[in-house]
Amino acid sequence: MPAPLLQVEHLTVHFDTRTTPVVAVDDVSFQIGEGETLGLVGESGSGKSVTAFAILRLLQPPGRITGGRVIFQGHDLLALSERDMREVRGAGISLIFQEPMTALNPVMTVGDQIAEALTVHGRGSRAEARARAIELLDAVRIADAARRVRDYPHQLSGGMRQRVMIAIALACRPPLVIADEPTTALDVTIQAQVLDLLRDLKARFNLALLLITHDFGVIAEMADRVAVMYKGRLVEEGPVRDILRRPRHEYTQTLLAAVPGMADLRASDLRTSNDLRPATYDPRRDSQ
Repeated sequence: MPAPLLQVEHLTVHFDTRTTPVVAVDDVSFQIGEGETLGLVGESGSGKSVTAFAILRLLQPPGRITGGRVIFQGHDLLALSERDMREVRGAGISLIFQEPMTALNPVMTVGDQIAEALTVHGRGSRAEARARAIELLDAVRIADAARRVRDYPHQLSGGMRQRVMIAIALACRPPLVIADEPTTALDVTIQAQVLDLLRDLKARFNLALLLITHDFGVIAEMADRVAVMYKGRLVEEGPVRDILRRPRHEYTQTLLAAVPGMADLRASDLRTSNDLRPATYDPRRDSQ
């Protein structure tokens, strides 16, 4: 078997408080192969985004990585210098942020922000980067890209801003993209368009994708494997079809039960994690 593109081993993250440190990511391990999509699913606050930020070493105090390894293309990212990590970010692993309106710079045109990702990594002159920015806007299906490249983020719709974020993430053709809730705050029609775009670009560029979401519908549509996260720990992992058909962990069963079915939308039938039996449920239990 070929070595995985990304291998996370026993990753642990603490957030320091005035009293005792809070464990946000607790002994998390998973791997992603070339061209594979791993869905990381769980409710808000389960540690999904913190895991992504830890992989790229983007955590800010009071957050800190306290253990584990992150092996990417044979190198432990946690052991690299900050200068070497800057070479990895964007060129090796890129991140599509959850909220494009706050992630994009409001005083720079979207074309300049895409071009910056290229020039920082020495991928051509300013003129070449500008031309490439237009190509990328066209690739993410923004109409009239040659004109839109001069627009500022506030001049674009939410769906278009998310497409710009995808263009920035793909600018240097990284082998791995982390998409952190890429359809948050978008209406269902635009969500479908963004997911279709991600699927098309993934196939075109043979990308590996770590897809972070709380939506099992997105997981079913996009992922090859899924890892379920609860209170900082992975409680279940496996092929998407197996997890959807035969979830073994009670928390996974609860997540799936919280998705309303088309035949019966009675609120009384929905379950949440608060419905779990505290006497029998142990979030540290690995169901595999």
